[in-house]
Amino acid sequence: MKQPNILLVMCDQLRADSVGALGNGIVRTPNMDRLAARGLSFDKAYSTCPVCVPARYTIRTGREPYHTGYYDNEGPNLAAGQPAAMEERCGPYLPRTMKGLGYRTFGIGKFHTDPWNEDLGYDVQLRTEELMNDEEQWLGDDYAQFIAREHPEYAHLEQLHGERTDMYYMPQTSPLPAELTVEAWVADRAVEQIRDGGDGRPYFGFVSFIGPHPPFAPPVPFNRMYNPDAMPNPVRGNPDIDLMDEQLSWMNHLIWAEDIDDPRARALKARYYGEITYIDQCLGKILDAVEAGPDPDNTLICFYSDHGDHMGDHRTWQKESFFDAAARVPFLLSWPARLPCGEKRDELVCLTDLFSIATHAAGSGQTRDGTDVLGSLYGEASPRKRLFGWYGQPGTPRFKVMVRDADWKYIFMANGGREQLFHMKEDKDELRQLADARPDVLAALRQAAVEEMSRHAALQDALAFGDLRSFPYQERPLSRIRQFNLSIGVADFTVN
Repeated sequence: MKQPNILLVMCDQLRADSVGALGNGIVRTPNMDRLAARGLSFDKAYSTCPVCVPARYTIRTGREPYHTGYYDNEGPNLAAGQPAAMEERCGPYLPRTMKGLGYRTFGIGKFHTDPWNEDLGYDVQLRTEELMNDEEQWLGDDYAQFIAREHPEYAHLEQLHGERTDMYYMPQTSPLPAELTVEAWVADRAVEQIRDGGDGRPYFGFVSFIGPHPPFAPPVPFNRMYNPDAMPNPVRGNPDIDLMDEQLSWMNHLIWAEDIDDPRARALKARYYGEITYIDQCLGKILDAVEAGPDPDNTLICFYSDHGDHMGDHRTWQKESFFDAAARVPFLLSWPARLPCGEKRDELVCLTDLFSIATHAAGSGQTRDGTDVLGSLYGEASPRKRLFGWYGQPGTPRFKVMVRDADWKYIFMANGGREQLFHMKEDKDELRQLADARPDVLAALRQAAVEEMSRHAALQDALAFGDLRSFPYQERPLSRIRQFNLSIGVADFTVN
């Protein structure tokens, strides 16, 4: 069989349980559901470092944080002897690799690179980001320039994607019509690239939506599609369990979300779902373009997210924890010419596997730090038995590790040496802490973490005397983050 077209489509901060076909009975996602019917949906898919920059470097390198050096948004944190250049320590980026395998490559949307204009190796790359730090970045943001050039009537807007800072978790409406938002622009540019016959090469495309990352500001009429009174309240357990990770309370305050009550939480979820349904409509344009093209059945599509959002569950907002609300992601894989349709799978997969999926489909597989997902589906390779997650610089109190197997999840937090154990098969909401009740399971998964970390030089600072390294418990001083438009010189409130 000839090489397939390959299309990776991602959202930002889309929870795994916010897709209709994956069990959500409220949100309307006909095109995501259509994609699930076209292929496979993985119920146990994870972001192994559930925050923006690390997750995206995992995708484009097929490497875990102990190779990329990004354990949070403040990296890189490199161990002694690791090369300074990302591609030297990880290998060529995915688009550069696919180009070398004979593909026409394009990337459109949010990339969240460091630096912002890093060369990733695409033939065509159209960038747009949430925040711009200076005029140079504004001039290099293709969507911002599209609005400035073709729709100057919106030039007065300080932030095109909604207000942030104190409004970050406030229900909003996009100031732009549905046909001009960044999601529509990304979809339209993707359709252009899919329809481009090019030079006969198959295409490898990466399409990255900014939404439904907050602020939740869907355009009219998606802003009023869902009634807040029909939304469920957040899922909360014992606060000593929910907030055992000190970072979660600290982060709530950081993003002005430390005191969100149930009515506001329901309103936020209504806007979050409105944004998801709007993105689903934009996704439909892309799927229509694929179906209208030559040999659509030989087009591999993978749809996923970089991480989720707590959305008030566990008394928390944002991401950066190993609760499923933050770390589990939707993962839809379709290739009608080679894979079954409408099938649900329970293998443990993660964002690291995307590199393997694309290169194996292209005929020259590189598994790197992932697993051969396609090979396991064909019965030619073994699926992973355990999945590991990493967050925070090793050797500091912020370091956290997750171990997930078929039924259990173990979380270790170096700050205070705190541990959590959940039986995921019986407690999908992670409300029952079993660390004391099942010391046998806890010991086995803790030892699995130690053994895995022992294999990687960059993780040695997170070990001590053959065990996980812990620190006396400490809370960080509370602070606020101000996210204004620095590219136009706005850095703070006018009067503090």
